[in-house]
Formats: sequence, structure tokens, C-alpha cells
Amino acid sequence: MGEILIEGMRYHAYHGCYEEEAIVGNDYEVDLRMRCDTRRAEESDDVSDSVNYQIAYRLVSEQMAVRSHILEHVGRRILDALFKEFPPLHWAEVKVKKLSPAMGGVVGATCVVLSFGRERQTAD
Repeated sequence: MGEILIEGMRYHAYHGCYEEEAIVGNDYEVDLRMRCDTRRAEESDDVSDSVNYQIAYRLVSEQMAVRSHILEHVGRRILDALFKEFPPLHWAEVKVKKLSPAMGGVVGATCVVLSFGRERQTAD
């Protein structure tokens, strides 16, 4: 079993409960952790035997472009898309971070972390 991480994906997106967030948007950072059996890829040196990082990035980008009111919804859509695309995926975690959110004070970020495995298919 191996673990694949894609960290620090940056986006400007329009998630949030307030109308102004739909207009102005905010900056976000997304991190992924994915576990799958990497033995075949280790031997073959063939990307088709593993999780393709570029496709994973594209899936995250597509979901970040779809407006949601809450980060939990964005995170769940990302996980669902990953499991649909990559049958060898056993477990995945996504961290969606809203940078410098409007909270009435100085806040570096708000963040949601969701994870689940293929056998469970429900958020932990």
C-alpha cells in the first residue's frame, strides 16, 4: 500500500453562504492524501497502474469551480469524483482551506478535512 499526496493546490473560487462571496470570491488551498496499492506501478513504471496526479488535479479543479455554500460539500464532491475515477483507490482524505476568511477579525484560514475509504463510502 502506498500513499500519494498532492499538496498546496491553490484556487480562487466562489464558495460561501453570503452573496458577496459569490461575487468577490476567496482564495483556497486544497491538499489530497490518497492510498492505493502501488506495487504494480512500482514495477511497471506506468502511470496507468497508479493514480494519475494530473487527472486528480483536474478533478479537484473541476469541483472547486462549482459553487457551494459550505466547504464540507466541496470536500465530499472531490472525494466522490476521485473514487469514481480511480478504481484502485482504497482511501482518500481531502483538506479544503479557505484563506483569510471574512470572520470579523484576523483569521488565517478556516478548514475542513474529510476522509473515507472505498469499503465504507461514507465520510468518517
